[in-house]
Amino acid sequence: MTDKIYSEILHTDKNNYDYITITNDENKVRIYTLKNGLQVFLAQNFDAPRIQTFIPVRTGSNNDPSDNTGLAHYLEHMMFKGTSKIGTQNWEKEKVLLEEISELYEQHKAEQNPELKKEIYQKIDEISQEASQYAIANEYDKVISSLGATGTNAHTWFDETVYKNNIPNNEFEKWLKVEKERFSELVLRLFHTELESVYEEFNRAQDSDSRLVNYELMDALFPTHPNGQQTTLGNPEHLKNPSMKAIHKYFDEYYVPNNYAIVLVGDLDFEETIVLIDTYFGTIPCRELPKKDLIIEKPLTEIVERTVKSPTTPRLQLAWRTESYGTKEAILADITANILSNRGEAGLLDLNINQTQKMLWAQAYSLGLKEYGYFSVVAVPKENQTLSEAKEMMLEQIELLKKGDFPDWMLPAIINDFKLQRLKGLETAEGLATNLYDTYIKGRTWEEELSEMDDYASVTKQEVIDFANAFFKDNYVVINKEKGVNDQLLRVENPGITPIKINRESQSDFLQEILADKTEDIRPEFINYQEEIKADTVQNKKVSFVKNKYNEIAQVHFIFPFGSDHDRELGISTQILQYLGTEKYSPEDLKEEFFKIGITNDFKTSSDQLTISLSGLESNLEKGISLLQHWMDDVKPDQEIYNQFVDTILENREAVKKDKNRIMTALTTYTKLGKASRFLDVISKEQLENANVEDFTDRMKKLFGFPYQVFFYGKDFESFKNYIPNYIIEERFTVSQPKKYSEQETTGSVYFTDYDMVQMEMSKIGKSKNVNPENFGKINVFNEYFGRGLSSIVFQEIRESKSLAYSAYVSYSPNSQLNHPDYITTYIGTQPDKLQIAVDTMSDLMNELPEVPVQFENAKKSALKQIASTRITRTNIFFNTLRLKKLGIHHDFRKDIYSQIESLNFEEIKKFYQTEVKPIQYNTAIIGKKENLNLEAVEQMGTFEEVGLKEIFGY
Repeated sequence: MTDKIYSEILHTDKNNYDYITITNDENKVRIYTLKNGLQVFLAQNFDAPRIQTFIPVRTGSNNDPSDNTGLAHYLEHMMFKGTSKIGTQNWEKEKVLLEEISELYEQHKAEQNPELKKEIYQKIDEISQEASQYAIANEYDKVISSLGATGTNAHTWFDETVYKNNIPNNEFEKWLKVEKERFSELVLRLFHTELESVYEEFNRAQDSDSRLVNYELMDALFPTHPNGQQTTLGNPEHLKNPSMKAIHKYFDEYYVPNNYAIVLVGDLDFEETIVLIDTYFGTIPCRELPKKDLIIEKPLTEIVERTVKSPTTPRLQLAWRTESYGTKEAILADITANILSNRGEAGLLDLNINQTQKMLWAQAYSLGLKEYGYFSVVAVPKENQTLSEAKEMMLEQIELLKKGDFPDWMLPAIINDFKLQRLKGLETAEGLATNLYDTYIKGRTWEEELSEMDDYASVTKQEVIDFANAFFKDNYVVINKEKGVNDQLLRVENPGITPIKINRESQSDFLQEILADKTEDIRPEFINYQEEIKADTVQNKKVSFVKNKYNEIAQVHFIFPFGSDHDRELGISTQILQYLGTEKYSPEDLKEEFFKIGITNDFKTSSDQLTISLSGLESNLEKGISLLQHWMDDVKPDQEIYNQFVDTILENREAVKKDKNRIMTALTTYTKLGKASRFLDVISKEQLENANVEDFTDRMKKLFGFPYQVFFYGKDFESFKNYIPNYIIEERFTVSQPKKYSEQETTGSVYFTDYDMVQMEMSKIGKSKNVNPENFGKINVFNEYFGRGLSSIVFQEIRESKSLAYSAYVSYSPNSQLNHPDYITTYIGTQPDKLQIAVDTMSDLMNELPEVPVQFENAKKSALKQIASTRITRTNIFFNTLRLKKLGIHHDFRKDIYSQIESLNFEEIKKFYQTEVKPIQYNTAIIGKKENLNLEAVEQMGTFEEVGLKEIFGY
């Protein structure tokens, strides 16, 4: 990881296309610019015969018109609705109706009389019904899934909208045809139903505690700039009063080839690829971009303090505004944030606050945006602490920064960690492609991005001290997040959209052409685990090895064949270890020692396995193993630290019980497994408080005397085998028998937990038969066809046709272990007044499997292409064998799944549905505000019971 000189070199390929590379770029990225201004970033990665694709557009919510906020995000949604070729049965007739709808929306936007607005909207709804006769819902998703694409999605943020697909490389030209069509023309079909889905997304955001705080933070930090004045999801009044004309205008202005890029990383040929891109995208004309006034924020000259409320645990956030990403100030802010808290947990906040358990949690970070950015610290105080006290504790650590009261080794250790993380990030196709599109969005060159580490490495300790003294003044924002009722929530009525026709069996000429255009199939490659994994025995321990072919980072995993089912206190033991030291090292010293050598440690306890992992530069791995074993062998019990740890655990338990997502997880588990589950088998407050710390430290001291195996991922197995015997001790203990937990039948019970939120969330869980690997191929296709993904039956009906929810799915999940049952789960998150019709719609869908032959064939082909173009690499080679072993399988079972799918027909899927899915009875979990719950409707679903937090969490 020595410093290198990076500079641009201009080349011309064999087809006379000019491109740029950067000297010393190990990824050998090629950057082309076509005549219409389109930038193309290409890099090769041969992990699998696939290509990670991104199309990043340099526009986002910051370019929304001030009277049409949320427009960029809504446009992102509409980019999946097709064009005059994709998604229509009769464009000429549909076009006339869409133009009429567009004019009605202008009238609707201008009309001030609420009753007249409703009349106009009813007319929009009526004409939309007529237009939907010609529309084909989700056809883009059907087209793209027919290629075997995965990860189909998009996102919008301040200055970016990014479209994503991962495709088999043999379907690249078809992908270009589809995306060229999509980026050439915008058609706003099925507009009002998608608009309601976007509003459901807005409602989900209202129920997000982190968004609540972030919106207030950004508004205070940026009182003038769109960073703070225009949220990505938009103003609700603007969402309810959209303009189709404004969206078309925005698309015409910003979705031009001189304002977006194509980023491709994967198994590709450079010369062939750029010719094809030019053939399709090179014909799209460029346009002059809109003039944009530079908005300059006045410096903050005082402390701006605000308060927001929600049901969750109180917390505090402080933030200082910075200059833009890539500036010297942004670099110094990033380094400073890492001196306070870093991945090695060796920063000032890590050691002085978190390690000493003075608060529940504290963290610092910096975020650099295209324009401006900010530095922030977040604190979650203990129950007996005020937010003001937490604030003072944060400022005390910043004062240490100003005094330079941090060790000299910290700065180089942080830089080395940055370099390690960059190595890890760039080794995968997705990681490199993400870095490339982010560089493009921020308007930086790839040379600047590669040189960035040198800019970081040049920073001195004195510069950090000078920066801290100049930067940290009384010019910051304070957001106090108190526990209470959020009186800012907007509760809206269902607009009464009439379900539209979705024409499931129809296909446009475009889709038929894509399906008829046959490409040479990729031959699947199935791995021989015995050949790929080298195995040896070292001092009676099985040691496995997979070679790292990519970089100098290595991992070692010590895998113990027991977990929390064998010892309920095992997880607590590994947790308390993090707060204890040895005679030689204090707990803080240990964090620092690991961070100095760039080695991270990780303890993971599952129900049946404990894994201790070390990761970092291979040259330092032995030092990490030595330090780990010293720590565990010589851990020094400290009852006072343990008592503080127990207090922290108990406070964290209370904090978890205020978090909506954690509550829904607990409620769903309770609904699935009942009162006798391992989730509820928690160590009680009394047991924790009465325990002796030595009960837990003794477990750690004995741990390496139990059976375990070793897995090494790196380059030099022989060297590893030479030194690992020094750290293997004689096996002295045997593994106890695991506790057995019952898996109850699901019998139609409905469990409800009250929580103040805008939406209602409902999940139905049904217990099926014991897992049968012979069904895996059918399950794969069933999920793709019926319940998961943008082109599934469930998504089309609930979101596209009836606009009942932003998120809805049905998923059949095979168990990961033999002799245990599969489960099927349905999920809907929606407004309370839509819940009943959403439930009814889901019940109708589940009552009889809809038969759509075209969609079934598409799901089947997609599943086959995904398997054929997937390769098992890196540590997955080894960990897959552990997962398969639990199913009694010792070979690459994808081969069996592929074979089953190849010969699969709809009758077999239907039979699977009739025997494995339809007979299932479900328990139901619902979370929401009780006063919004239609009890009469819910009681029709089964025996109703309201359950409290103590029941579902077990404490």
